[in-house]
Amino acid sequence: MGVKTEKVKYHRVLLKLSGEALMGKKEFGLDTDTVVRIANEVKNVLELGCEVCLVIGGGNFFRGIDAASQGIERGTADYMGMLATVINALAVQGSLERIGVHTRVQSAIPMSTVCEPYIRRRASRHMEKGRVVIFAAGTGSPYFTTDTAAALRSVEMDCDALFKGTQVDGVYSADPHKVQEAKRYKSLTYHDVLSQDLRVMDAAAISLARENKIPILVFSLHSSGEFAKIIKGQGKYTVIRKEG
Repeated sequence: MGVKTEKVKYHRVLLKLSGEALMGKKEFGLDTDTVVRIANEVKNVLELGCEVCLVIGGGNFFRGIDAASQGIERGTADYMGMLATVINALAVQGSLERIGVHTRVQSAIPMSTVCEPYIRRRASRHMEKGRVVIFAAGTGSPYFTTDTAAALRSVEMDCDALFKGTQVDGVYSADPHKVQEAKRYKSLTYHDVLSQDLRVMDAAAISLARENKIPILVFSLHSSGEFAKIIKGQGKYTVIRKEG
């Protein structure tokens, strides 16, 4: 694992997944086949010689902002959502290790019984050794989304790019499932995303990526092998990068 066999455009990357991405066709929780398929997509990229880390949301179990609207204090609700991300991280870790990929989960909220605490230098060393690192519990602070956590960890890990796996093959001017005339963008600037309110990721995440010149590549999780193709500079995606 980790031996480069083909020329790749990005060597160290962070993959951001929503919790809903793990549901498959279910309305709640985890779909085992979907988790296994995503694990294989990550393994394929590792076999190209890349270093990979992940941030996974928790919306398939709990969404803090939704709970806050129903009366739970926002800070408490966000911490509950962070715990949901740990469940997802452990599930993906299990699937990766079953197919021979050494994986570490690091949580921003210390819980040493089930995973490591987040330590930046240790995480980077794991990746250098060919291990996948899954960052759980967001930033460890309420009021920040897992999108922001993904941008933060991609900067801290000195990643070449932040990949966001979604339900569609890039960024559109509107939801293509609802608006037939929605325009698909091949590339955008950070300013375009913010000024047009395209809702790819939250504003804090986009601003952090912009400040640190981390390109964001948005692609479809449902296209088998697409993650590996884009790593090699191929495939179908939208790239968000600096102006000019």
